[in-house]
Amino acid sequence: MIDNVYETIRLEATPGGLVVITLNRPDVHNAFNAVLIEELTDAFDTIADQETIRMMILRGNGPSFSAGADLNWMKRAAELHTKEDNEHDAQKLAAMLLSLYEMPQMTLALVHGAAMGGGAGLVACCDVAVAMKGTKFRFSEVRLGLTPATISPYVIDAIGPRRARALFVTAETFDAEYAERMGLVHYVVDDQAAMTAMEEHLATLVFAAAPGAIADAKKLVSDVTGEVIDKDLGHDTARRIAARRASDEGKEGIAAFLEKRKPSWGG
Repeated sequence: MIDNVYETIRLEATPGGLVVITLNRPDVHNAFNAVLIEELTDAFDTIADQETIRMMILRGNGPSFSAGADLNWMKRAAELHTKEDNEHDAQKLAAMLLSLYEMPQMTLALVHGAAMGGGAGLVACCDVAVAMKGTKFRFSEVRLGLTPATISPYVIDAIGPRRARALFVTAETFDAEYAERMGLVHYVVDDQAAMTAMEEHLATLVFAAAPGAIADAKKLVSDVTGEVIDKDLGHDTARRIAARRASDEGKEGIAAFLEKRKPSWGG
């Protein structure tokens, strides 16, 4: 049961195991400030600890998904804080992004309007991203004398170093179709009705899958990426599938398939 009350986000949970987090600073296009970062971190950590939650959706209220960092907040922080304080603030942002990336549940970003800087970073942290046609993306940090440092691991993981370097140094604006072609988003939809249909489709897929297997599959990708394909890696992956076969979920899933019935997690 989640009953957390927040100032800058809305959190809505269903009894069936779906949670929706809505960024709720529409007057500033859901830009990050210290409170938003703290509340997102708390929400992500709370959700991650709830075994009954199967899926988390992240969206934005108002005209944009997220415009990235609130520049007024960053300006005040730079003027009032020491170098150590500024680094502490940056560490909080990095921790928030990692909390989202490491959530065991399936995470889905529903993106509209604009996703700039850190907003695009949130998109890269999610397992699946759906963008509405007309959405604009940009890594605009170099225009401000900054770099997209904290989001860089997730963006590079999503689109590769060559494209990331080009977009980081040019701060070029790109559209949803280009974001899809390079892997920052997975689907582009025409309108809100299509967005809702895609959301429902993806939820159907997630709730047909075993939650523990989803968490292990996410960890599998993180652990295997970049590893040398050799005998040691083969042994590791063999151990993983053997453990899954012997798990309660593995036994139930195979039995349900052979008995032509839904598994216990499938409703």
